Amino acid sequence: MQLDLNQLCELLTVLDKTGISELTLKSGDLELTVRKGILASSPGTASALPAAVATVAPSALGAVASPTLASPPAVDQNVGAALAEAPAATPVAVPAAVTAPVDTKWVPIISPMVGTFYRAAAPDEPPFVNVGDRIKVSQTVCIIEAMKLMNEIDADEVSGQVMEILVQNGEPVEYGQVLMRINPD
Repeated sequence: MQLDLNQLCELLTVLDKTGISELTLKSGDLELTVRKGILASSPGTASALPAAVATVAPSALGAVASPTLASPPAVDQNVGAALAEAPAATPVAVPAAVTAPVDTKWVPIISPMVGTFYRAAAPDEPPFVNVGDRIKVSQTVCIIEAMKLMNEIDADEVSGQVMEILVQNGEPVEYGQVLMRINPD
């Protein structure tokens, strides 16, 4: 795989604009992993992390820097030089998210798919539920848009009070991500 520094920068820029949170490229001895740092914050609190952090496996650095390999490295030498000259990455301390304690009896409503979270059926309509609302079994609590389809998410087999809504309207969500927590009746 040929990958120069400009292509790597372009890849990071494109990934930053998507909902993809992690990407791993493997080719021969090269392994490149890119992860977006996402920090949950409570409403009204701003949190900032680097948009994307790229890590290169030690085997890839060895493949680029070692002249004794049986086959030439698959990475453009400009990238190898940039990696060899780059200062060692220093760990960044990430502040822990300040959240209210989660009651162990609260029931999570989990995203069954990857998509975009919406609290209401349309922008000009009220949300399906708000924190403090009481819900019934099988009541629609949100919508997740996936591949241009609007999927209603129901409160399966739980009724009670909405205690937390963990996702903002219009945010991308992952499969298995907790969307909200319900204090069951």
